[in-house]
Amino acid sequence: MMAKRCYYDIVGAEKSASVAELKVAYRRKVKELHPDQNRDNPDAETLFKEVNEAYDILKDPEKKAAYDRFGHAAFEGGTGASAGQGGGGNPFGGGGFSDIFEDLFGGFAGGGQRGGGQRATRGQDLRYNLNVTLEEAFAGKQTDITVPGSVSCEACSGTGAEGGAEPENCPTCAGMGKVRAQQGFFTVERTCPSCHGRGQIIKNPCGSCAGAGRVQKDRTLRIDVPAGVETGTRIRHTGAGEAGTRGGPAGDLYIFIEVEEHSIFERDGANLFCSIPISMTTAALGGELEAPTIDGGRTKVKVPSGVQSGKQLRLRGKGMPALRGSGVGDLYIELGVETPTNLTSRQKELLREFEAESKDNNPASHDFFSRVKSFWEGMTG
Repeated sequence: MMAKRCYYDIVGAEKSASVAELKVAYRRKVKELHPDQNRDNPDAETLFKEVNEAYDILKDPEKKAAYDRFGHAAFEGGTGASAGQGGGGNPFGGGGFSDIFEDLFGGFAGGGQRGGGQRATRGQDLRYNLNVTLEEAFAGKQTDITVPGSVSCEACSGTGAEGGAEPENCPTCAGMGKVRAQQGFFTVERTCPSCHGRGQIIKNPCGSCAGAGRVQKDRTLRIDVPAGVETGTRIRHTGAGEAGTRGGPAGDLYIFIEVEEHSIFERDGANLFCSIPISMTTAALGGELEAPTIDGGRTKVKVPSGVQSGKQLRLRGKGMPALRGSGVGDLYIELGVETPTNLTSRQKELLREFEAESKDNNPASHDFFSRVKSFWEGMTG
C-alpha cells in the first residue's frame, strides 16, 4: 500500500503555520483542485477529497496535536465500530483506559458511553461592537450593520452534499462516529478516521461549499437600539450568528454597545451632569442662565445670589430614560465661578475699591483665617 502523504504538504502549509495561515492555504488548494476547474484531470476529485481530509484534521487543535506527535498512526487501527471488541488479551476490560488517551486523540466516549457522532452542529455566536452617541442613546435609533460570517449554502440547502442529497451513514463506524482498536494490552476508543466523528459521510461534496454546508458571506442587518442604553448593554439577535454545519441551527449575534463621550454632558446611570461657568458678578448678584438639555433644547435656570463654585442645581426629568422600566433621570447643573483675566487698569482699580469695601462679605474666608491665626498662636505658645 502506498504511504499516505503528509497532511501539511497536501494543504500546502508549514508545520508551524497558525490557524489563520492553515485556513488561507486550504482555501487556495481547494480553489486550485476543485473538480469543476479541472475537468481534464482524472485525479482532481481524489486530490480535492485528500485536501479536505487533511484540513479536517489540521483545523482541529486536538487532532492536530495528535497528528503532530504520532503522524497518520494517530488515526489508524480499527476498521469498524466493533474492531477490537471482546479481545481476550485485554486484562482491564474493553475501553477501561479510554480516558488515558483522551487528551491525545479527543472525542472518546466518556465512561464507555456509546453514541452517534455529530451530525448537525450549532453555529458559533458572533460579537459586534457598536458605538452610539449620547444623543442616540437618549432617543434610541435604527441602524444597519454589516456582519461578516458564514451562512447556509443555498446550493445544497446546508447538507454539504451535491444537489442537497442527505449524508449517508459512515461504513467504517456504522454511524457511531467512533471506532475501537486493540493496541497491545489496551483497547482504545477514538474518533472514526473516515467521518471524523460525525457518523455520516458525504460521497459527493457540494461544489459551492466544499462539503461544509455553509459559505462565507457578509450580511446586512437592521438593528434597533432602544432608548436608555449604556456602555456594556448587550443586545441579542437569535439565529443571526454563524450558520451551523450539516444543517444545524445558526448561532446568535450579540451586539455590545459603547456610548461615546460627550463634549457637554457627563453621564452617571440615568442622570446627566453639565458644568456651566458663570461670572463673579452673576455669582455675587444672582441672575439667570440658559442651560442645554440632551434633547437639543434649552431651559432657563435661576442662579441664586452669593452662589459658590461647585454648587449643583437639579433639573428633574431632564436626564436619560431608564432602559428597563419607566422613569427619566435628572440633569444636574454644576456652577463654576470664573475669575476674570486680562483686566484693564480701570477694572483693576474697581476691584481694589470693591475689595476694600468687602471685608464683611466673605464669611468663609474670615472663618478660615481666624482658625489659621489660632493655630499659629497655639504653635508659638
